[in-house]
Amino acid sequence: MVRLSDRAFDILRAEIEKSGGTDSASKLQRNMAFKRLEKLRLQSGDPVTAAEIQELLVDIYPQLDPQILQAAQKANRPPGPLSALKWIPVAMAGAVGVAAVVWVLNLPYPMIRRPVSKTMPVVLLPSFISMDHNYRQAISLVEQADQLVNNATSRADFDLGTEKVNLAQKSLDRLPVWFLGYYPERYCTLFGCSWRFTLDEFESARKAIGRMEATLFQQQNAQTQLSEVETALNTAKQQYQQATNLTEKQQAIAAWQSAIDRLVEIPPATLASQMAQPKLTAAMRDFEQVVGSAKDSLQTATTMDAAKAFAMQAAIASQNPPHSAAQWEQVQRLWDMAIARLERVEADAPDYLEVQKKLAEYEVNRGIVATRLQAENDSVQTLNRAKEAIADWQELARVDQDSLDWGRLSGELRKIITQLEQVPAGTTASAEAQELLKFARDKDKQLQPF
Repeated sequence: MVRLSDRAFDILRAEIEKSGGTDSASKLQRNMAFKRLEKLRLQSGDPVTAAEIQELLVDIYPQLDPQILQAAQKANRPPGPLSALKWIPVAMAGAVGVAAVVWVLNLPYPMIRRPVSKTMPVVLLPSFISMDHNYRQAISLVEQADQLVNNATSRADFDLGTEKVNLAQKSLDRLPVWFLGYYPERYCTLFGCSWRFTLDEFESARKAIGRMEATLFQQQNAQTQLSEVETALNTAKQQYQQATNLTEKQQAIAAWQSAIDRLVEIPPATLASQMAQPKLTAAMRDFEQVVGSAKDSLQTATTMDAAKAFAMQAAIASQNPPHSAAQWEQVQRLWDMAIARLERVEADAPDYLEVQKKLAEYEVNRGIVATRLQAENDSVQTLNRAKEAIADWQELARVDQDSLDWGRLSGELRKIITQLEQVPAGTTASAEAQELLKFARDKDKQLQPF
């Protein structure tokens, strides 16, 4: 005879489907409950009672309707006479002295339990019930943890899976391993266990828990790594946006690249790796756009640096005037070369406005140099003409004093003075022009009485 009839199974299935939700956790609980009930339908033995059904499903559905359980028991047929033995510990607990004796006899010491198991195995019923409960808890929790850990879809699954693994470990720790292979058989002989609690099964559960703990450790490490990489990516992007010069931008780009490399290094067999794939795609896309812009910025900055180098040499060469026309021409060529490099920057290049500001500054400087060059050339030419005029005047003044035209001599001197006064200050000719101007004025004063 099967332990659970089809009619009783249909009653329980209808109640479970009605009481469950539609989320993934509820579906998981329903599947686990149906799996346990299916095992009972395939087993032969005494029909299960309402209490056994409740105990079988209490870890999944602790609030099952008692009336439904009674209806399932009735459909399954009344429990056999041996099931009454389950209430022996309750009756024995009525007397304090008897309860104390039972508690001592159920201590996990072979020297006590071995003789009791041979003469009155029913006295060991409390420890067997505890074993049964902890076993069911452990198996149920291992199943739930396995689903949550090995089929996780979010970080919340790992958190809940960690909780289930810890609870399963506690239930396994409460099982008296030293008599797993023998004593449960006595209990199952009396109460028709639906499970085969053996040392191999216990070790298998232990190993499953160990594997899940290792998996959780790897998954948690991967999640931590993913969280750190996300923070590093966001920091690098923010640093790049707030960078005020090319050096800071290059540093931010390097940090960005490093974060992307760490994103690729997340273990591929983890949930974090699956979560990292869309983030990696987005990070690579943004990085390529930024790197392209940075490359243009670098090219613009290189051009500006080259222009600044020529401008610096021009500024150095123009210090401490006056300078000859040849030197001013060299300074002008340096400004021309600086301006020519800035003019190569296209209108769509990064920092184009800054380039234009620098270009306007260089144009002004080149204009100043051109003015200084023109003044130098004009002053030299004016000085040379004045020197020729002085030479002619001196030649004219060597004639016999009686035949000199003093008015003409004075007029020529005034022309020479006017020329010399036109020599700009700050040129190479200005010093000599001032000396000749003094000479001409002195001579003009000497000619005044005439």
